[in-house]
Amino acid sequence: MPGSQNRPQVKICGINDGEAFDAACRAGAEYVGFVFYPPSPRSVVPEHAAALAARAGTGRRPLNVGLLVDASDDEIATVLEGMPLSLLQLHGQESPERCAAIRTRFGLPVMKALGIASQADLALLDRYAGAVDRFLLDAKPPAGASLPGGNASSFDWSLLTGRTIPHPWMLAGGLTTVNVASAIRTTGAPAVDVSSGVERMRGVKDPVLVSAFIAAAHAARM
Repeated sequence: MPGSQNRPQVKICGINDGEAFDAACRAGAEYVGFVFYPPSPRSVVPEHAAALAARAGTGRRPLNVGLLVDASDDEIATVLEGMPLSLLQLHGQESPERCAAIRTRFGLPVMKALGIASQADLALLDRYAGAVDRFLLDAKPPAGASLPGGNASSFDWSLLTGRTIPHPWMLAGGLTTVNVASAIRTTGAPAVDVSSGVERMRGVKDPVLVSAFIAAAHAARM
């Protein structure tokens, strides 16, 4: 895609139906995320995820990302048997040692999601830098939240102003079609991740919002 190398990349996470997947592909999402965490309303089984991914056909395909939460090796292996993935997103309490072990065991790049609420949380970047390939910087779940992400809440983006992140990274948390361009300009995020911000109801993506979000992010200038 001409001129696409310097524009922000987009990941649409929590895709669980064909309409949303097709909209993400048509609009040029670079990544699609499948949630392999049963408590989530966006959860899919590997076979369903594989059927959705097959809809991309032989054209330009987004990279398939699998979201896992404190999964065991057996659970990860089961997912990968049913659904080939390009990137493992670890969204639980996985330690740096656990992240490194997963990366070695499965031979796939690992993206660690870190919950951010204050400057102190950014110290985790250095702790995990040697164990992962990417970061996803998300808002910490609100008190009482049952899910580690997808809670439609954001953090203070100014915490990232002028900050050097040691790996490629994505910004997540509370992003919508309205605020994504501002978020990119404020943080310098090279990529953004959205789930609840493009849903018409919890766990159900709106294809119109999916397309609009991708267009807004791709048009943003850092």
